[in-house]
Amino acid sequence: MSISLVDAGVNLSNHQFDDIHEAVLQRAAEANVTQMLLIGCDLQTSQASLKLAKQFKQFCTAGVHPHDAKTADDHLEEHLTALSQNHEVVAIGECGLDYNRDFSPRDVQRSVFRRQLQLAEQLNMPVYLHERDASEDMLAILSDFKVRGVLHCFTGDEKALQSYLAMGLYIGVTGWVCDERRGEQLQALVPAIPLNRLLIETDAPFLMPRNIRPRPKSRRNEPQNLPYVCQQIADLKGCEFTEVAKQTTLNFQQLFSIKG
Repeated sequence: MSISLVDAGVNLSNHQFDDIHEAVLQRAAEANVTQMLLIGCDLQTSQASLKLAKQFKQFCTAGVHPHDAKTADDHLEEHLTALSQNHEVVAIGECGLDYNRDFSPRDVQRSVFRRQLQLAEQLNMPVYLHERDASEDMLAILSDFKVRGVLHCFTGDEKALQSYLAMGLYIGVTGWVCDERRGEQLQALVPAIPLNRLLIETDAPFLMPRNIRPRPKSRRNEPQNLPYVCQQIADLKGCEFTEVAKQTTLNFQQLFSIKG
């Protein structure tokens, strides 16, 4: 019996997937990736992700990424609340702080992040979090709220990891862990992430796992490549692929209140 996997982060509304959604999901199914969370990064992609989630019987998030924080207006909460009424929407986000690129001013990022945390608290919904080079401010802001959620695509250091775990957050790991160059720090930290607090994700079409052999000709990552992330984590933890697959699926269902 094949073990099904859950991809806890796919940017299916990205233009790289235009007109090939069905083929992408078919290839994913053939790789036993049967369930996925489609990410919303602003109101437009949140609406597009919801449409795709309805079409393909998947789940999605609704929120504003720190890169797009500068686009948020006074009606943000109103729009996100309306989107959250759909059962496919299981989290507020992708939201957080990104001091690596600073595409939005940092004070605006912090303000829009707080607004989304407050909304998640009011709606009693999990949050889908993004953080780059901003763990100190991120932790300080999170401490003002009572939220549950996942730190998507974690790439931080041990101090940040332990702090997020202490807050009860789940940790999302992508193909970054398969990168022999950039992923060394994350590889060293994977054994410290409890299996019952781990989610696996592709962040497709980004972050192609670099342990795929032969190397794909396309640079577009897809959910079908999630098994490479799962196997790398199993190798780093010294456990079986099936153990990682089963537990991360259960974690996904528990965090987002999805029936198995």
